[in-house]
Amino acid sequence: MPIEKRWVVKPQGDPKAVAALSAALGIAPVLANLLVQRGIDTLEKAKKFFNPHLSDLHDPFLMKDMDKAVARVEQAVRNQETIMVYGDYDVDGTTAVSLVYKFLRHIGHKNLLFYIPDRYTEGYGISIKGIDHAARKGATLIIALDCGIKAIEKVDYAKSKGVDFIICDHHLPAEEIPRAVAVLDPKRTDCTYPFDELSGCGVGFKLVQAYAQKNHIPFSQIESLLDLLVVSIASDIVPLVDENRILAHYGLIRLNNAPSKGLLSIIKICGLHKHGITIDDIVFKIGPRINAAGRMRMDEHDENAVPSGGYAAVNLLIEGDESQAEEFGSVIDGFNQDRKNIDRDVTQQAHDYIESNAEMKQAKSTVIYNPQWMKGIVGIVASRLIETYYRPTVVLTMSNGYVTGSARSVPGFDLYQAIESCSDLLENFGGHMYAAGLTMKPDRVEEFTRRFNAYVEEHIDPEMLQPQVDIDSELLFSEITPAFRRNLSRFQPFGPGNPSPVFVTHGVVSHGEPKLVGADMEHLRMDLMQRQKPNTTLPTIAFQQPTHYEWIHAGRPIDVCYQIVENHYRGTVSVQLRIKDIKPIRGKQ
Repeated sequence: MPIEKRWVVKPQGDPKAVAALSAALGIAPVLANLLVQRGIDTLEKAKKFFNPHLSDLHDPFLMKDMDKAVARVEQAVRNQETIMVYGDYDVDGTTAVSLVYKFLRHIGHKNLLFYIPDRYTEGYGISIKGIDHAARKGATLIIALDCGIKAIEKVDYAKSKGVDFIICDHHLPAEEIPRAVAVLDPKRTDCTYPFDELSGCGVGFKLVQAYAQKNHIPFSQIESLLDLLVVSIASDIVPLVDENRILAHYGLIRLNNAPSKGLLSIIKICGLHKHGITIDDIVFKIGPRINAAGRMRMDEHDENAVPSGGYAAVNLLIEGDESQAEEFGSVIDGFNQDRKNIDRDVTQQAHDYIESNAEMKQAKSTVIYNPQWMKGIVGIVASRLIETYYRPTVVLTMSNGYVTGSARSVPGFDLYQAIESCSDLLENFGGHMYAAGLTMKPDRVEEFTRRFNAYVEEHIDPEMLQPQVDIDSELLFSEITPAFRRNLSRFQPFGPGNPSPVFVTHGVVSHGEPKLVGADMEHLRMDLMQRQKPNTTLPTIAFQQPTHYEWIHAGRPIDVCYQIVENHYRGTVSVQLRIKDIKPIRGKQ
């Protein structure tokens, strides 16, 4: 049985501010309330929110070291130095590498190479192997993207090899900053840049923007790179506020109307070229395919060859020929199919193991280890296990003689602190409140498991172990008019900091036959009717929620909370409610 969810209605906006915005903007009070709940409580803020402008982007030279970074890139371009563009193997890293590489190629720089470390042999971040490869190829400058903020020894090593570093990162720095030519990171304590929630690709874009600004290159010439940037923003789950909202808004326009050849090939594979692409489409369809390349284990290669499956992702994203891009896209899609098969099998193995272990099944956290599992998918498996058991989860495997893994948390519980409490057992670890990676010697697994579980047992609030649905406000079905939907669509793009609103409607019943659909009949499709006049019936889909089928089929009333989405089917676009949760109304017929 699924865990019952707790419904929490958010505090409603100040009535005076709601009424004023509703009147001034000519929108429904429910929508004005959404604005006020999100801190948009004046007409001026609302106009900025609904009409993002590229002119509102912050001056990139407000970022510490930006002047140094631009000067060093100018020197490298002027002297035709070989530049290596280096980035992490995930979506943020590969899009960042592709964006900066494409810009340097666009301005005519010929001596370019890129490098993505191999997840299995090098791990995350700057590697000695990558620096040696740069030196061997004659590179004198590495531009590191989405990594490098803690690579103090590696940057010093590169300097000894005659290789300079520019670091473009967005992760939290340590007390000591690497001795690079420039370190661009809005999270530096000594950086006064107005917005510190850029993605790694976003920091790379600010470098490009600054270079263009200094060298009188029109913004229109770098606008074509925004399709890569929105893929990074969506996939890295950064807040969709401030600059990210502006960049994502224009990135989606680009992605929908004139995507680069590489992204177009993925869009076609996903079947997204037939309708408007949203942030959700990137998160669930485009991003995972790009990510899959870096997750898969590659065959052993010559030490002079550039490693990693992430390399295939960059090749796709920088490709300018449509037919070649389609070939690369097929390869990437193949990686994704393989990844899905592997993570499905591993998730099932993990699920079976937990179900067969009574003590583990009843615990408030999960630590599970299998040396045979693939390192690249343990993070996905941890997220899948949370969907079932809803508790802090660590999934471990073996790689290069060490036990390594990924951890995921539930809202409200600080996973990073839990792992940090076991730091004396770990070789290294990193991450944040809700996601982390860690490495330890094999003989430490048992003690780590005991201590991590004990920490969670002591510190977690029992409420955190129950999934929560945050509801913006109540709504009648009859209020969901075409005008309401049009105005609601202006809130997009949705994401962290600006989530897709969740509404609750009480006392609805099935109109006609509800249907269980999907390969395993795991989804519930139904038309729901609210009997308040005027009677209104709307189509709905409840993914992974077959539980209340019999109750609904019998015509009994339910409460539902949901998001309002567009359904695209055979060229027709219609409104659909995506059900988040269902509660039967007991004692009423």
